[in-house]
Amino acid sequence: MKKIFALMFALLATAFVVDAKPKEIKLIEDIPRQALKSSKASLVIDGNDILIKPNKNEKHTRFTIDKNFDFTDYKAMSFTLENLDKKPVRVSLFITHSGRKHVTKFRRTVAETTGDNYFLQPGEKREVVLNFPEPLQHLDVAKSFKLMRFTPYSSEFGFHSYTGDLSRVNIISFHVNHLAANSVKAEGGLRIYDLKVTPGKRVKNPKVVQMSYNEFFPFIDHYGQYKYKEWKNKVHTDADLQKAREEEEADLAAHTGATDRNQYGGWANGPKHEATGRFYLKKIDGKWWFVDPEGCLWWSHGVVRVTPSSAVTPLDGRKHYFENMPQRGDEFEQFYYTHDSLLKPYYTARNIKETYDFSSANCYRKYGKDYKNVYAELAHRRLQSWGLNTIANSSDKDICLMSKTPYIERLEARGVPIKGIGGWWPFRDPFDPSFRQSIIDQLKDREKSLKDPYLVGLFVDNELRWGNESYLAVMIAKNPATLLGKQELVKHYKAKYSEDINALNSDWGTSFESWESLLNNTKDLPKSAHKHLVEFNDKVIEKYFSTCREVFNEYAPGVLYLGCRFSGSNRKAIVIGAKYCDAVSHNFYRYTLEDYVQPAGIDLPMIVGEFHFGTRDRGMFHHSLIEVPNHEARGKAYEAYVRSALEHPNCVGTHWHQFSDQATTGRFDGENFNVGFTDICDTPYYETINGIRNVGYEMYNIRANAQVK
Repeated sequence: MKKIFALMFALLATAFVVDAKPKEIKLIEDIPRQALKSSKASLVIDGNDILIKPNKNEKHTRFTIDKNFDFTDYKAMSFTLENLDKKPVRVSLFITHSGRKHVTKFRRTVAETTGDNYFLQPGEKREVVLNFPEPLQHLDVAKSFKLMRFTPYSSEFGFHSYTGDLSRVNIISFHVNHLAANSVKAEGGLRIYDLKVTPGKRVKNPKVVQMSYNEFFPFIDHYGQYKYKEWKNKVHTDADLQKAREEEEADLAAHTGATDRNQYGGWANGPKHEATGRFYLKKIDGKWWFVDPEGCLWWSHGVVRVTPSSAVTPLDGRKHYFENMPQRGDEFEQFYYTHDSLLKPYYTARNIKETYDFSSANCYRKYGKDYKNVYAELAHRRLQSWGLNTIANSSDKDICLMSKTPYIERLEARGVPIKGIGGWWPFRDPFDPSFRQSIIDQLKDREKSLKDPYLVGLFVDNELRWGNESYLAVMIAKNPATLLGKQELVKHYKAKYSEDINALNSDWGTSFESWESLLNNTKDLPKSAHKHLVEFNDKVIEKYFSTCREVFNEYAPGVLYLGCRFSGSNRKAIVIGAKYCDAVSHNFYRYTLEDYVQPAGIDLPMIVGEFHFGTRDRGMFHHSLIEVPNHEARGKAYEAYVRSALEHPNCVGTHWHQFSDQATTGRFDGENFNVGFTDICDTPYYETINGIRNVGYEMYNIRANAQVK
């Protein structure tokens, strides 16, 4: 009898254990409907599938599962994504325990989160398995990573964020960014099939992630490369640098450039127009073109930041990252001080004390003590060989002034900042005389360039934050009374309301006692006031662009004013800017420009100030703003993007960002992107170069034969 009871007990215990095992969770079908939430989209649920359909005119949508989960005994999340839109999309997944429902930092490793980005072409369907990492064994290593958009662990895991506590998840969020040009909105939406988490034992963390602090650091070799991975053309010795130099010389000898070009890279075999000795813009047979100083049609095919100092990285609090750093008195000590002159103020503004220039140090190893001159001569040869004809902004001034390749410069307005407006560079008060004077001073500093026939034109500023159609005025309205723009705002509305503050209060929903109290106000205005601030916002934009135009006319006559390099904007900013700029400029990080449409009533030449594609298959931690699977795909993506630009009647040029990769460990803002035509050791990515040549050598035929729609 005892044996029978023992057997029965064992069977019951076994049954209990079986029942206790975690089960697969279907994250649509098994979850209460009220926990499935959306932003700027409607949700269509079918079993364990869901369609995220964007609301009208929305490009950024979000689907969130707002529920607590314990994924301790689960090994992976899996799903299939299908892009039903006619344009590419970026899907960013965030699994977090932080309670932050609006995590949007797809460009960087996010704390307390596990997740990644997925880029899908129109109609693409992709299966995804996100293997959950084990809890990090050495948090002291992970916590030491700073000022890098993606980290070494991002590279090892293969996804950008890895520190979420999966035992107490409270938010699962999918952010969908429809990657169309600014004027085209999302259409079909994104479908997620069979979204689930699977129980089981997790795959062990990569060996590098298991290293202790003392084992892991330093993780960057003396060439500035990641130590713990191998890839094609990785440099191990100085002899590898010399071998790469010899291989490139053979490649340059075999590809001497397109044969239909004049000294400016213009279309020597094409129709001729008036030769003025300077570049100018002209619409011909429905398509915009530059005309070069000799009267040849010219299209700007270029690259940003042509400089040996592309991989300057901060050392403050991070010296333990790097092995065998030069001592004081060493010949490589000089690279603690070399820098990119345009970016140097950004390091200073962030109080970064010490940096090291790995890319220049590698050029010194590769080309010798005269590396700057060797690099400069080589840059021009490379551009011609690769089918490029423009040194774009932020490049080395000495390389630009060699009278071998046309170039475009950028200046950045200075003066009194409008407080509260962030972004790449502060938005300066255009009503303050210091704004105008700063542009005058910078044009005077470029006296030699302004007389140079190789100068195509100038940008003023980069990626300013324009916000919506009332944003600038809303921010000015809560600035101190000393801001001249604030004084101008009060003057404007005092005149509009015939000095009756009560009339303003009635319209705006405010309770200011006097015009002086409005002037001294530093608090947010109610949203009811915002619509009334649109007209002053227009006045701010008008003052900004008209001042730039006036200064160009007076101090740089005949030099093209190529706009402000919009990166996100509102229609009014573009329309008003079009009245004063010779061309409008956009930094368009997309796969194609085929859907680019200018606002109604605008027909201006447009130049792409920045675009790029990147991947993580050659030692870089971060792919870039637009990911492709590998370098072969990168070359093809380049070719497709530039071809779409050549076929667009308004587009007069594309400028890739940037000539060489950023530092593996990041620059002043942590960007550590695979964006170069060359790597940190100045070795070309030949798969990308092939794509550049394919479209660059044929660009004038492509442009001439493109049909105007």
